[in-house]
Amino acid sequence: MASIDLRDELSCSICLNIYTDPVTLSCGHNFCRDCIGRVLDTQDQAAVFSCPDCRAEFPEHPALHRNITLRNIAERFLSTRPELTSEVSCTYCLHSQVPALKSCLHCEASLCEDHLRAHSKSPEHVLSGLLTNPKSIKCSIHKKILEYYCSEDAACICVYCSARLHRGHKLEMVDEASIKKKDRLRKVLDTLTSKKEQIDKRHKSLQERRKKEQKKAAGLNEKVMDMFRDLRRHLDDLEKKVLNEIFRQEEQVTASFSKLIHQVQEEKDELTKKLAHVEELYHTADPLTVLQEQESERDDFCDIDEAGDDDCREDDKKKKIVWDPDMILITKSLHSLSEMIRHMRRGLYLQTSTDIVLDISTAANDILISDDLKTATSSQVNENRPKTPERFREYQVLSLTSFSAGQHFFEVDTSDSNSWRVGVCYPSISREGDQFMNGKNEKSWCLRRYEKVYSLNHNKRATNLGHRITCHRFRVYLDYGAGQLSFYELCDPIRHLHTFTSTFSEPLHVLISVFQGSVTITN
Repeated sequence: MASIDLRDELSCSICLNIYTDPVTLSCGHNFCRDCIGRVLDTQDQAAVFSCPDCRAEFPEHPALHRNITLRNIAERFLSTRPELTSEVSCTYCLHSQVPALKSCLHCEASLCEDHLRAHSKSPEHVLSGLLTNPKSIKCSIHKKILEYYCSEDAACICVYCSARLHRGHKLEMVDEASIKKKDRLRKVLDTLTSKKEQIDKRHKSLQERRKKEQKKAAGLNEKVMDMFRDLRRHLDDLEKKVLNEIFRQEEQVTASFSKLIHQVQEEKDELTKKLAHVEELYHTADPLTVLQEQESERDDFCDIDEAGDDDCREDDKKKKIVWDPDMILITKSLHSLSEMIRHMRRGLYLQTSTDIVLDISTAANDILISDDLKTATSSQVNENRPKTPERFREYQVLSLTSFSAGQHFFEVDTSDSNSWRVGVCYPSISREGDQFMNGKNEKSWCLRRYEKVYSLNHNKRATNLGHRITCHRFRVYLDYGAGQLSFYELCDPIRHLHTFTSTFSEPLHVLISVFQGSVTITN
């Protein structure tokens, strides 16, 4: 009963056999390496990994740790119960397949427990461990048990073969030769197992890289979709803005024409009345009536002449009222659109950020630099670094890397500070004095935050941002050859804040100023 219980503890729940090269999952359950490997390969298609016993789920392909202690226990158990390793059936149980326990070399038969008790006990009936084919351990020529192993001919031989056919050869007992070969096989097995583990690691690494690339592609897909959504919104806003401006100008010109048309209509009506009166007078038969209207007629004629002059002047005015649409707004809108497309191209094609670390030899003594050289923190404790020409008097630190060509960008996280400046500068910037601060001289450009106010600074000139900042992560993009330095807010979608344009004459270093809290370079 104890043997049966132990066998249950040493059986793989997948193949139901004694463990072969057992491995352990992080949940604590054990399986044959090949068995759990096939199960996990099947689960890999669904990208969901779980333990077949407890159904515990793993976020990625679980690591398989060899359980050497359990393997040794299983091997020792099998060595004491050889019948468990074989599927050989009793030769004499014809009506059912009963597992055999021993083999008789004389009968060349395998025996179950019942037939073993009834088997002959005579000396020629030699019992051995269970054999799949009892004939295989006898010499095919002399029909004697194969007791020796000839290493020169790599053959198992009987006592007669050793005295005749293999005289003078190096011989060993079969058991001894088997032990030596098993030792060699164990080394081969360990080598193959090590190689398989390496292959498993490579397989896992490739799967992780594939998922990483898929995630990258999904991120790029989402980024492009966000960009085009933002572009469509921008186009809609520009269209409405331009159409409203055209409509406003049209209304203005139309009102001018309507006023002029009304004036001309009034003059036309007045002229029609005068024309009717003169025509009536002209057709009057009574001479006295015609003569009595003489003064009035003269006045009417004078009015007509004057009206004619006015008409000429009004014609001149009408020639001047020609609609010339204001193209300035349209041009600005198209320029804004081209700028947006240019920034989109930057966002799409410049995917790899530049690795930036801070140069502690330039850090002011009130700035604490992290061990990874990525974070600058305002400190109330003097760091007592040696005074050198490269070190800033206070607040600031340069990057170790400089840029003198090409396109580069870096990103910062400012969530732990409400007073800072982030930008670039020439290495010749002053380290102390009145103009060493980032953005307060012609050698530096920066984005600045002071409390809740954000501004762009260069050469003592500051431009406040007109919209509300919604996050604390920013990207600084440098196109050295084009002479452009751009700042972006890394919200969703990414928002362009400002672009400085200049002709750079020296290499540019990243320059960070911290007055409270800390600023971290995140790439």
